[in-house]
Amino acid sequence: MRILVIGGSVFLGRAVVEEALARGHDVTVFNRGVSRADRPDVESVHGDRDNHDDLVRLVEGREWDAVVDVCGYTPAKVLDGVRVLNGHASHYTFISSISAYKGFPGEIGVNEESEQFPGDPEATEGDYGPLKSGCEVAVSENFEGGTLIVQPGLILGPHENVGRLPWWLTRIERGGRVVAPGNPDREMQLIDARDIAAFTIAQVEKGTTGKFLTGGVPANTTYGQWLRECVEVTGSDAELVWVDDAVLHEHGAQMWTEFPLWADDSMPGVWLTDSSKAHEAGLTCRPVSETVRDTWEWLRHVPVGERVFGARFTHGIDPDKEAAILADWDSRG
Repeated sequence: MRILVIGGSVFLGRAVVEEALARGHDVTVFNRGVSRADRPDVESVHGDRDNHDDLVRLVEGREWDAVVDVCGYTPAKVLDGVRVLNGHASHYTFISSISAYKGFPGEIGVNEESEQFPGDPEATEGDYGPLKSGCEVAVSENFEGGTLIVQPGLILGPHENVGRLPWWLTRIERGGRVVAPGNPDREMQLIDARDIAAFTIAQVEKGTTGKFLTGGVPANTTYGQWLRECVEVTGSDAELVWVDDAVLHEHGAQMWTEFPLWADDSMPGVWLTDSSKAHEAGLTCRPVSETVRDTWEWLRHVPVGERVFGARFTHGIDPDKEAAILADWDSRG
């Protein structure tokens, strides 16, 4: 197949390109050419998806069997791209997010039938979830061909540019006493970017339409297990010190960002989404331990000063704040 990947240079987009090439497809990537050099075995078209003229230049003299859009965040810009691409491809896959659902992360068992944010396809600003929902509408109601919406949950894996697992691996690599947040037995639901990429390209090949929530396998690890795996793969002398949620909140610790992936009981549904539809359609997920190992194998070759701990938000806690939490926790016996 001839596949156009909008984005394709970092993390999930990179995995999508690698999967498509591995399966023998011809790939065109459209991006700004800023994040990294494109692979020599793809057709590279550099431009900004927010620039209408760049989109017009992209489609001149080109047609594809399918489009995979991995980096759409602003509905109005996605809508412009959809309109330009009409007539130049027969299938459009949009990578959205579980955050498009109104009930996430407070609702247990969110699935494709759950209520989403209304979604304005012409919106230019707003919160992340409603914007993703608006992008979905821009694609599904305006592309003149088959449309597939993929809604990932929490994505990890090599080349992660969000900075969650890379921050934990780097902190644990440094060693010493490490604040481990909350309950080590809290079950999680994580998915590797490479597994989402494999599922996506397989559905593109079939011309699948509709919507699939890809949150992974429920309870495929616990917070304690995956942090212990971080200690093991790094070979660090780090000591995990488990600190209660309440004490962390007393210190103003921020869930999800200062301690990546830390969620307390105020987010009961964060690790309990329903991806059964995607699994029935062929989604398979590797063990979380493999994701941790492979991410470390990539990250250990990246100088500490060049590691990215957040594409949209800064991840990780300040060392002085962590030390203060440890001292307080010790004082409580």
